[in-house]
Amino acid sequence: MSDATDLPGWTHVYSGKVRDLYVPATTPDDDDDWTGDPLRRSRVVLVVASDRVSAFDRVLEPAIPGKGAMLTKLTHWWFDQLPEVPNHLAYAEDDRLADLPEIPAGVAERSMLCRTLDMFPIECVVRGYLAGGGWTEYQATGGIGGIPLPEGLSNGDRLPEPVYTPAWKAPLGQHDENISFERTVELVGETVADQLRALSLEIFTHASGVAEDRGVILADTKFEFGADRDTGIVTLADEVLTSDSSRYWDAEAYLTAPTPELRMASFDKQIVRDWLAANWDQAEAEAPPPLPGEIVERTAERYRALFERLTLGL
Repeated sequence: MSDATDLPGWTHVYSGKVRDLYVPATTPDDDDDWTGDPLRRSRVVLVVASDRVSAFDRVLEPAIPGKGAMLTKLTHWWFDQLPEVPNHLAYAEDDRLADLPEIPAGVAERSMLCRTLDMFPIECVVRGYLAGGGWTEYQATGGIGGIPLPEGLSNGDRLPEPVYTPAWKAPLGQHDENISFERTVELVGETVADQLRALSLEIFTHASGVAEDRGVILADTKFEFGADRDTGIVTLADEVLTSDSSRYWDAEAYLTAPTPELRMASFDKQIVRDWLAANWDQAEAEAPPPLPGEIVERTAERYRALFERLTLGL
């Protein structure tokens, strides 16, 4: 499935739906503790965001030009807005950077050099508004993730307060699964589960304020965390608050648009999801159809618009 690029001095070790991971080619092939897992043997990992796009847990074709670089730049920008939150970036003073190969210029704009963490198998989802799968669940149960919500809410309504609705992060090729907070305690322990929930809500609240100052609503998002291998500190990882991991709306349109569809027009790949839902029955054995050029171009424009709005054109 992967179209990962060969990088001089780096060894490709894993590809997700949209990211490729590399470790230095000098990483030992084996040791007594972590046989067979280069991500456990290396202290750094190069995370390269591709231009691939996914929907309904399938990777689609063609890719969205420039997407990887935009989302990487946006993640770096958000890390700068969250100086109090430990993140996985490896900085120049870190001794892990000694004698590392150069990052090839062809992937530099869409790469993050990161410390390897012990990742938690949890997607930390926070919802500030009722939308998407949350709206569907609310209609069926009157709540989200076992959390009861007030009666009479409509699609797109702001929630009384943000809610934390974690999911189990499934291996590649499987579907992620919504889980209860109690299940996260079983998976990672009570102390870490409490930290994941508190950090996720704290980051969401801060980011929502930053976005609102720029005329953008952060409706919902997901975070991923891991434990620093040297200190055990819970550390923010992966992409953060991007168009792929978050649902953003235009604040003015939310207040003035005449229809729910225009009210909640998002700065992300919703255009892709909508087109795919109308043109593919999501049969497991059937490959998704290729995206039309117009859908690709419109999606790229939405990614660019959000980046420019949030970063004020930087």
